[in-house]
Amino acid sequence: MREKLLKQKNALRIKRKRRIRGKISGTSDKPRISVFKSNRHFYAQAIDDVNGVTLCAIDGKKLGLKANKESAKEAGTAFAGVLKENKIETAVLDRNGYQYNGVIVAFADALRDNGIKL
Repeated sequence: MREKLLKQKNALRIKRKRRIRGKISGTSDKPRISVFKSNRHFYAQAIDDVNGVTLCAIDGKKLGLKANKESAKEAGTAFAGVLKENKIETAVLDRNGYQYNGVIVAFADALRDNGIKL
């Protein structure tokens, strides 16, 4: 029973993900910031969809960060620094099918607080 619910929940997230991806796209000037959260870690990457290239990424596992709000704020601050090193000031947030609350909001707010326009 539990496996069936988890498969259904994941299938609905994938459906939301595809719907969102149909509406947004990233360029080299304004990349798409795609986030992924597992039960333990948080990941983000800036993607240029025109050329199909990942411009920069952050790995919460390598930084020793968990998938909670406090760690998402730290990840957002670190990722904003990486974006500024690559001379990226504006971006589009791809929440990857996740609801816009909790960890995703904390990450987005940390990016905005550090000068990245979303």
